[in-house]
Amino acid sequence: MGDEETKTSVDEEKALSPHPQNQHPAGKKSNDRDGALAEVEMEKRLALIKAWEENEKAKADNRAYRRLSAVDAWENAKRASLEAQLKQIEEKFERKKAEYAAKMKNKTAMIHRAAEEKRAVVEADRGKDFLMVEEAAAKYRATGDVPKKSFACFSC
Repeated sequence: MGDEETKTSVDEEKALSPHPQNQHPAGKKSNDRDGALAEVEMEKRLALIKAWEENEKAKADNRAYRRLSAVDAWENAKRASLEAQLKQIEEKFERKKAEYAAKMKNKTAMIHRAAEEKRAVVEADRGKDFLMVEEAAAKYRATGDVPKKSFACFSC
């Protein structure tokens, strides 16, 4: 048992106090390599995250650009539609205006024709009245009588 205890204590001593020459350089290299690998792994992870982030931002930009383009296209289509409607309405009003102008010209012509007819009737009545007066005057001259209705106040 004494030998086993000695072996165990020696093994424990080796484990607890490693040789400075063997442990440090190998451990340091291992730690450096592990640290470097961890650092490279971390950088790789960060690079992947950054690439993912930029990719997602690019996707968001593209999506927003497409949506803005769609909104612009919608606006342009609606504006063109309204302009077409306005043009149709203006053309309709121009046609109506031309129709009303033609109707008004026709009415004006009818009124002018009616006025000419009335003038002709008035002129005809005037001519008849002149003839009647001339005939009455000739009759009065022939008989020597004085008209009674027209000159009632001159006989006074």
